[in-house]
Parts: sequence; structure tokens; C-alpha cells
Amino acid sequence: MTLKASELKVGATHKERVASNLSRTQLVQYAGASGDYNPLHTDEVYTTQVAGYPSVFAHGMLTMGLTGKMLTNFVGDGTLTKFGVRFTNQVWPGDTLDSTATVTAIREEGGHKLVDLTVSTVNQDGKEVVSGTATAKLD
Repeated sequence: MTLKASELKVGATHKERVASNLSRTQLVQYAGASGDYNPLHTDEVYTTQVAGYPSVFAHGMLTMGLTGKMLTNFVGDGTLTKFGVRFTNQVWPGDTLDSTATVTAIREEGGHKLVDLTVSTVNQDGKEVVSGTATAKLD
């Protein structure tokens, strides 16, 4: 069943757990899938001893992709017309991430019903790691 703009109200939310206990293996798998082999995400020795971070950490685009998965689960595949985020904190191995989309507007443009959303992904401590906005064409 496809979600329709008429089924939504401003303020409606959709929440979803997008990662549980994010593993280092998942970071390496993402590096391979994306072609982003920056050692900050995969090489513990480099990251801790050269760059001075406490550990390797997730690619920002991995976190954005997980947030995007929540969005398409909510509004459907192929409906997003805009999606942008800001990375607000790092995501570490072991983190659990929960994403929320909130309807901020339902409007019509060019004969299409558009739904504007804010998105937020937080870690297990409630610390926001991604914030952003999206627009979906639903009707």
C-alpha cells in the first residue's frame, strides 16, 4: 500500500531503528560498497595513533543512507524529490541509531501533492548524529 498525502497531518512522525550495535565489519563493508577507503573509517592504528581519534568511526554517508532507508520505508521508494542532511556528531562502532521523520508541511506544487519532512537520527544516548530535511511527492 502506498502512503498518500491525505493520510498525513502536520506533526505526524515515523520512527525506526536503523542500526543496532553498529559493527566495524559494517564500516568495512560500507567502505567496499562505496569505494571510500579513508583509513579513519577502517584502520584503528591510523585513526588512534596518527589522527588522534579514540576509534574508527562511521562514514557520514553511511549514516545518511541509514536515515534515507527510514524515509523510503515511510514514504515509499521513488517518492523523494529532495533529501539533505547535516552531520552533527560522529557515529562509533557499537552505536545504536534511531531515525525520526516529522511532517512539517503538506502542500501542492505543479499539480503534485508534496510532503515536507524534518529528519533526525540519534544514537543510544539521545545525541543527534544527523539532522536534515526531505520532500516526498505522494499523490
